[in-house]
Amino acid sequence: MKKLTLLATAAIFGAMAMSAQAADKLTLQLKWVTQAQFAGYYVAKDKGFYKDADLDITIKPGGPDVAPSQVIAGGGADVVVDWMPAALATREKGVPLVNISQVFAKSGMMLTCRKDMGVETANDFKGKTLGVWFFGNEYPFLSWMDTLGFSTSGSNPDIKVLKQGFNVDPILQKQAACVSTMTYNEYWQVLDAGLTTEELTVFKYEEQGVATLEDGLYVMEDSLKDDAMVDKLARFVGASLKGWEYAVANPDEAADIVLENDATGAQTEKHQRRMMREIAKLVGTDKVGRLDEAAYQRTVDILMSGKSDVVIAKKPEGAYTQMIWERAQN
Repeated sequence: MKKLTLLATAAIFGAMAMSAQAADKLTLQLKWVTQAQFAGYYVAKDKGFYKDADLDITIKPGGPDVAPSQVIAGGGADVVVDWMPAALATREKGVPLVNISQVFAKSGMMLTCRKDMGVETANDFKGKTLGVWFFGNEYPFLSWMDTLGFSTSGSNPDIKVLKQGFNVDPILQKQAACVSTMTYNEYWQVLDAGLTTEELTVFKYEEQGVATLEDGLYVMEDSLKDDAMVDKLARFVGASLKGWEYAVANPDEAADIVLENDATGAQTEKHQRRMMREIAKLVGTDKVGRLDEAAYQRTVDILMSGKSDVVIAKKPEGAYTQMIWERAQN
């Protein structure tokens, strides 16, 4: 009897061990540092949504020296968060990234300008220095300038492009009339530094008709040829979108979860809670995470419309799939 009890106990612990080992591992590479921009993933992990989907997710923060496409191409991640212009340009260069879910339905990109440096309309850009982020973030800007008819390169460009660091110092120090900002981040840094809304002119890419898709989830094409990986990705997307829906509905709690995961201690409660509320405006409300094919086509058209700076030279083939999102619904 005692022997049977010991065997039963061993069987129970063995089953528990097998269950613990059953969780499938996936690594997610973020586009930037730990902040509310990525709240849905941290919420999904904190609330056990990944665990419920039998997933063990590692979330790797990004930074100024991290290019998601390089990380995944080198095998350092299974999924990356990236902006579509960068992903499509990278795909054309030979790294076959595929969009499997589009979390942000709207763009948060803006140019924030000083009125006292002579910028109140887009026509005032000519002759000015404009701060622009590079590393793939410059593509929407370059396409926009082409639509306005302003050259940004050559010996005598209409606009001087300042390769902006990931801060707003150029506008504060009047090194540039305008700087790149996001609705949820750098714009508030400008205000916190002392400039007022009355002193600024803001150009939202969405309102200028040149918005391209931003934070989406991308994998390497070969991942979609593996049935086991497709299953894992579908579970990952489903749990992630559940995390995003929770974050949007509970912004303060979501911001607090982000802060708990910020190993640097650099983020503040005020900034993260404010950011989460702005991020919530960008996340889709209908069929969250499903790529809007019209928005995809708009992004492609904008990227191909450049005259002086071509972002992509031909229409992409196979650059996105709805399969993972559809399977995630089940």
